[in-house]
Amino acid sequence: MTLYCGIDLHANNSVVAVLDEQDRTIYEKRLPNDLQTILAVLQNYLAELSACVVESTYNWYWLVDGLMAEGFVVRLAHTSALPEYSGLKYSNDFSDARQLAHLLRLGLLPSG
Repeated sequence: MTLYCGIDLHANNSVVAVLDEQDRTIYEKRLPNDLQTILAVLQNYLAELSACVVESTYNWYWLVDGLMAEGFVVRLAHTSALPEYSGLKYSNDFSDARQLAHLLRLGLLPSG
């Protein structure tokens, strides 16, 4: 089974979402911005992860570098080129993380 990870990164926390090939949520949680905490979660999925998507916000370097150093494939999302979420009633950090993983799965992710 192939999995897809979206990470909605903020100043002091991140929402991590892992989806399967049919957009079912396998894992979803808000985590502190601590590399070891995030790695501990994602290590469980490393063998099946296609890639992790991180928004290209001002503070992405530590997370992308840390994930890549541990063998994860990482894509940087070009946030201003992301398509609107048509059909969503509510947008929040969790839906944003799932949307990043969804766009990765579909091959529609605009890269930074």
